[in-house]
Amino acid sequence: MTTFRRRAFAAAAVLGLAAAPAAAQNPAWPKSMTLGTASVGGTYFIYGQVWATLVSEATKVNVSTQQTQGPNQNIILVDDKQAELGMTTMGVALQAWNGSGEWTKGKQYRNVRALFPMYDTPFHFITLQRSGITSVKQLAGKSVGVGPRAGTPGTYFPPMFEALGIKTNIRYGGGSDMTSQVGDGLLDVFAFAAGLPIAAFSELETQKGVAFFSFTADEIRTLREKFPELSPSVVPKSTYRTMKEDQPTVGLFNFAIIHKDMPEDLAYAIVKAVHENHPRMVQGHAAARETVPENVAKNGFLPFHPGAARYYREKGHAIPDNLVVR
Repeated sequence: MTTFRRRAFAAAAVLGLAAAPAAAQNPAWPKSMTLGTASVGGTYFIYGQVWATLVSEATKVNVSTQQTQGPNQNIILVDDKQAELGMTTMGVALQAWNGSGEWTKGKQYRNVRALFPMYDTPFHFITLQRSGITSVKQLAGKSVGVGPRAGTPGTYFPPMFEALGIKTNIRYGGGSDMTSQVGDGLLDVFAFAAGLPIAAFSELETQKGVAFFSFTADEIRTLREKFPELSPSVVPKSTYRTMKEDQPTVGLFNFAIIHKDMPEDLAYAIVKAVHENHPRMVQGHAAARETVPENVAKNGFLPFHPGAARYYREKGHAIPDNLVVR
């Protein structure tokens, strides 16, 4: 069992799920649900185990996680009812809603609804110190891993490099595989975006002499003009042991999603279970520090499930009527 899988299962064990729930609280609810996560080595893989466990405990509906390629595939699975739950970055969700991303092939994915805010996803880079790479402009002609093709980094980094006029040799693959290839000298750089800290980055840091770098202020301005859904973000120097200073960058917020046809009281129970067990969420993964009701404001376009909206409104958080759609 890999370190990443051990960490995910340890997170579930810490949360105390001993066995599958016996029976749902409401007989009208499904007996089980599937939650789409992402590849091993990224934050979704661990974070998904955490909230799946809490929701299983609270609702008595068994929630199993399914490893996927990331946000794009999660949108497709939830929209098509192949999974009841998923996770996505808001940039990918915007592409899906409008049918604007190349991966959508013009289809508008309008069956997904927002559940709860998760955390920010900063874009940043890791390489070996011996590579001598310290800036994005030095990536011209280099081999750059960007994670799974259907993940947020795999979706955004190629057009980001194009917008900056940088021609790189893009490689796709799982997060843990990407870091192994960097460590073995098969990749020059791993460019990724996930909740902090990225487990795969932390592990490589313990094995090799690594260097972290990010975009310049001019590059950030160019990217935000090209991709207005990107927001200012930062990777704090405390994120990784050898990071010497805060690294300004761009990011996308993540939201949990659900199919629009799921029962309203079940959506309400899911959101309640996550927010009212916040310390246990953070214990499972540090990125959950940002999984707080106040961050519902990070979503300005994707309709909330009525059950989720009811929870937030009861807690005093305004949800515009145009963002509540069955």
